[in-house]
Amino acid sequence: MTGTAPVPFTADDYKARMDRAARQAADAGLAGLLVAPGPDLVWLTGYAPPAVTERLTLLVLAAGREPVLVVPTLEAPDAEKATGAPALALRDWTDGKDPYALTAALLDAQGRFGVSDNAWALHLLGLQKTLPGTSYVSLTEALPMLRAVKDAAELERLAAAGAAADAAFEEIRNVRFSGRRESEVAADLAALLRRFGHSQVDFTIVASGPNGANPHHEAGDRRIERGDMVVLDFGGLRDGYGSDTSRTVHVGEPTEEERRVHDLVREAQEAGFRAVRPGAACQDVDRAARAVIADAGYGEYFIHRTGHGIGVTTHEPPYMIEGEEQPLVPGMCFSVEPGVYLPGRFGVRIEDIVTVTEDGGWRLNDTERGMVTVD
Repeated sequence: MTGTAPVPFTADDYKARMDRAARQAADAGLAGLLVAPGPDLVWLTGYAPPAVTERLTLLVLAAGREPVLVVPTLEAPDAEKATGAPALALRDWTDGKDPYALTAALLDAQGRFGVSDNAWALHLLGLQKTLPGTSYVSLTEALPMLRAVKDAAELERLAAAGAAADAAFEEIRNVRFSGRRESEVAADLAALLRRFGHSQVDFTIVASGPNGANPHHEAGDRRIERGDMVVLDFGGLRDGYGSDTSRTVHVGEPTEEERRVHDLVREAQEAGFRAVRPGAACQDVDRAARAVIADAGYGEYFIHRTGHGIGVTTHEPPYMIEGEEQPLVPGMCFSVEPGVYLPGRFGVRIEDIVTVTEDGGWRLNDTERGMVTVD
């Protein structure tokens, strides 16, 4: 089962994104944006270079100007095939030429520019040497909400990715856990994500027993035993958009304490979800979930933020964390994933991807949130 292929994005879609990004940059007081290969470039143009190399590739965006993609000559044919290519101009450079001089001619010599977070220092320093009057700020700092509000086509892809992750969970809960290594169950999860349409698997956390107290535990050689709580956290990309869900299962019947902690985390996750509504601050979601856990006396064991944005990457702004006053806007998508982690004993995490609607929130994951027992 892979589902129906989504409607492809068009050159007009990418043009609208580039125009919006340039306007937002101008509104933020920037002379423009400089976008290196990575998720921002893919989202803005549909172009992913065949390989990330030391050769400069850079999208230059500025309000009122035609977008320009600077590319090595040997990669220009691939760039011309990108869906968004008709909405921009290509400027290619050959080995032996100075790509920074070519790029500098497109820039305000005294301007301040937003730069994609994964731009190489090599290239940024090369531009700065050529244009010493320029200055730079990361896109996450300057325009943290650039990709945060999804349109209908993006929401459709995120929903399909979430449904595929749910299908993987429904399958994995029926496999044998006891006596098998964490890494074996993790491999099963990765295979299931691919079977249900994922082209990329970003993580398959399988954290059993005391390993569950480490939120980012790497699945290892520990053999899962009867009586273990097992945190499952997995996701990746399907049709270019992310999935990320967590459920905590128990091998055999849980103890009263284990069930109580699991119920507490489920209650906290529900409180976080119910705090989602337009105009609420991101920190309100964190506060709602965290209050439930703190009031029950487990506050010191909830050791991470309540959520993160998701889109063309599985972790991106906005973040559901204390101090983040960014208001929620319809179309934002993010995780709600409180947890309790008892060192040396076990952990519990329950996570759904949620999108903001006109009057609340909509979960993109809908598998059982109550205690699930496995063999």
